[in-house]
Amino acid sequence: MGNGAYSLFWGWAYLSNKRGLFLVYTGDGKGKTTAAVGLAVRATGRGKKVIMIQFIKSPERTYGEKIIFDKLGIEIVQKGVGFTWTKTPEEHRAALQEAWAFAREKLASGEYDVVILDELNNALAIDRFPIADVLPLADVLEAIQNRPSHVHLVVTGRSAKQEIIDMADLVTEMKPIKHYYDEGIPAVLGVEF
Repeated sequence: MGNGAYSLFWGWAYLSNKRGLFLVYTGDGKGKTTAAVGLAVRATGRGKKVIMIQFIKSPERTYGEKIIFDKLGIEIVQKGVGFTWTKTPEEHRAALQEAWAFAREKLASGEYDVVILDELNNALAIDRFPIADVLPLADVLEAIQNRPSHVHLVVTGRSAKQEIIDMADLVTEMKPIKHYYDEGIPAVLGVEF
């Protein structure tokens, strides 16, 4: 690394410790939640306080990230009720409303160095039933904009809204090139969940 690149890196490191960044992992490919989990582990290793709030995943199922986060002392809260086709629209709407109220409170509290809103993009993209009154995009954008200045925010999920992308400091799109699902291999324990 040349002197200019070295200085630029450390300048960014200084700024990123003073101003919370907004990162978005989106796209149709695998790895969005996995990237957020890796970031949570890294941040925890550096002494940062982390919370992950899952908007779709339900506490009725066990996920690998929940198991390891509990062992590592990383707070994770599953507020969803599962895939949109597994419950009634009313159940999903109630869960989304509760999840957003909880997430907004945690994001605004300033108690956390890193807040991960896992699958928020998926929730905002639901079109099988109305969600705008229980998870208003304008409210989400305002909460992102007005979070405490030190808080790093990570939002994951497919179909990120353009307004979310425009506000982000980093957007990574996971793009599927090849997937074993296409070969008939179902979800794999320890890889997908």
